[in-house]
Amino acid sequence: MTSEQVLAPPTRRRAYVHTALTLAVLAGAGYLARRHWPVLETGAVRLAVADQGWLLVAASAALATWVCSALAQQGAVTDRLPPGRLVAAQFAASAANHLLPAGLGAGAVNLRFLMRCGLSAGRSATALAVKATAGVVVRGALIGVLALACPGVLLVPSLSAGWVAAVIFVACVAAVLLSSGRCRRALAVVAADIRAVHARPQRAAALWGGSLAFTVLHCAVLIAVTQAVALPLAPARVALLYLAASSAAALLPTPGGLGSLDAALALALTAGGAPASAVASAVLGYRLLTMWLPLVPGLVVLGLLVRRKAL
Repeated sequence: MTSEQVLAPPTRRRAYVHTALTLAVLAGAGYLARRHWPVLETGAVRLAVADQGWLLVAASAALATWVCSALAQQGAVTDRLPPGRLVAAQFAASAANHLLPAGLGAGAVNLRFLMRCGLSAGRSATALAVKATAGVVVRGALIGVLALACPGVLLVPSLSAGWVAAVIFVACVAAVLLSSGRCRRALAVVAADIRAVHARPQRAAALWGGSLAFTVLHCAVLIAVTQAVALPLAPARVALLYLAASSAAALLPTPGGLGSLDAALALALTAGGAPASAVASAVLGYRLLTMWLPLVPGLVVLGLLVRRKAL
């Protein structure tokens, strides 16, 4: 037996891994669907007869999220990135994100794309960190604004002395680690890149505007679906519950938030006063538009980008 027969080519090996991960995600989704089939069936029937106009609005908002993600990524670097391939990379990254937990799939795709565009590995990683940080800041600001606009929706849990001590301990450990020479040098490079981005108003506007629009559009997708299925919650309340639920689901880093986001979002909307059947329809519609329907086209785009050596 020759060595070529023993070892598959790297590209073929990667294809096998991608296929296996895709099948694992689909198997997990099938298990969850079978377990909660009665609720899903009722929700699917209600979604099938929902207002088509609102569903079209939701689909349009979902499509625009990838453009806004590309805009934010462009704002995180000073170099000009090819716009068409950048949007395609964000679409492919969203599909890859459903295969690996904690955003590793999207991070790997974007890191490879930036390196293919001529950025070093360090600068590419910094650009991803800048984009992610902007997204977290924007999300936190929106939660704060909506919490003030909808008082009583979010209840801040009381923390015990043990939790406070744990937070202080983690902060102290982080401070010690960051004080090392290697971390200081890495942080200096990151700070220099951040200053360079914000020294160019167009880049700063793209970073923060794209991050804000990306988060708002995800809220708009869910709001439009809730309007389509006549879910009796105000849009601002739906947006706040979505932001809180998706932030909580991030603590359980399943691929694409599979299971964790669905459960957190359903629990949040139900606790907000919506009936279970309408909640099932809203969550199902949101996940169809943002995860399941774009999954296969996204994997196809991912394969094309790899084939054309754009990744």
